[in-house]
Amino acid sequence: MIEEMKQQHQIAICIDNSDYEMSLERRKMYPVLPDADAERDNYVRIIDETGEDYLFPANRFVFLTIPSEIEEAVLARA
Repeated sequence: MIEEMKQQHQIAICIDNSDYEMSLERRKMYPVLPDADAERDNYVRIIDETGEDYLFPANRFVFLTIPSEIEEAVLARA
């Protein structure tokens, strides 16, 4: 349990869905998947409204790093 609590995950809150209205909702939280190549190009891999993961410009999101239990609870309600 303690090890699980130490595990951190990242979620992203969409602040700009211009040109991506069908894929993203403003002010909604999305899971972030690690993608070092995307990060180097200032993109982020997000599981969007379709349930699939896609790359989006990172400047369209605010990022939060949280324990996995909180991520699960928050995203279950999103």
